Amino acid sequence: MCNRARYRGEPETLFGAANQLFSERPRDNRFNPQELRPKGRSYVIREQDGERRAWDVMTWDVLGGQASWPMTNVRQLHLPQWRKLAEKPENRCLIPLTEFAEFTPDKHDLGDGKPPLKGEMWFSVTDQPVFAVAGFWQPTKDGGGFAMVTCDANELVAPIHPKAMITILRPEDCDTWLRGSYQEIRELQRPYDAGMMTVRGPVFPTRQPASG
Repeated sequence: MCNRARYRGEPETLFGAANQLFSERPRDNRFNPQELRPKGRSYVIREQDGERRAWDVMTWDVLGGQASWPMTNVRQLHLPQWRKLAEKPENRCLIPLTEFAEFTPDKHDLGDGKPPLKGEMWFSVTDQPVFAVAGFWQPTKDGGGFAMVTCDANELVAPIHPKAMITILRPEDCDTWLRGSYQEIRELQRPYDAGMMTVRGPVFPTRQPASG
C-alpha cells in the first residue's frame, strides 16, 4: 500500500503553512524529500500550539523503527493505539505530494532475458498539482515519525490496488483535518474522486523493456 511517492518541491506557502520549518533542514546528502520511501525523511505540514502552521521534517514510519517493518500507512483509526494519536489535533499532519505509486498486481516479462517483475503505476490529481494526504505523527527516539491515512480505493486505483488508497484531501478540508473533531476527520477518510485523477505506467525504474 503506497510505499512510494514524490513531492516535487521545497517548503513554500501551501495549505495555509508558513514558508518556514519547525526544525532545521537536514544537511546530509541522504536527505531527498522529493522521493518518498519507507523510513526515509520527508516534509510534512503540522500545527503547533493550535495556531502556528509550518513545515517539519519527519521519518515515514510512525513507530520509529520499533516494529520489524516500517508503519507507513494506517486505516483502522478506531484502534486504541491509532485513535489516541488521530483524535488529537497536535498529532495530525498533512503530507504534500505530487504523485504516488502502486505496484501492478501481475509481473511483466520485459523480454530482456531476466525474470518478470512488477511495474510501478503512478497516480496524480488533475485538479491539484500538489495535493495533501491526511496523516498523523508522533515523537520517536529518532525524531518525529508519521503515517499516511488510507481509505477505500476509488475506481481508478482499485484495479491496481483494490484494498485501499491514501486519503487525499481537498484544499478546503485541510483545516478540518488539522483542527476538527475526531468524528469530523473520520468523515474525511474517503476516496478521492476518480474523475479528478490520472495514472501512468507501468514503468520499470531499474530495467527497460526489450526493443523490437
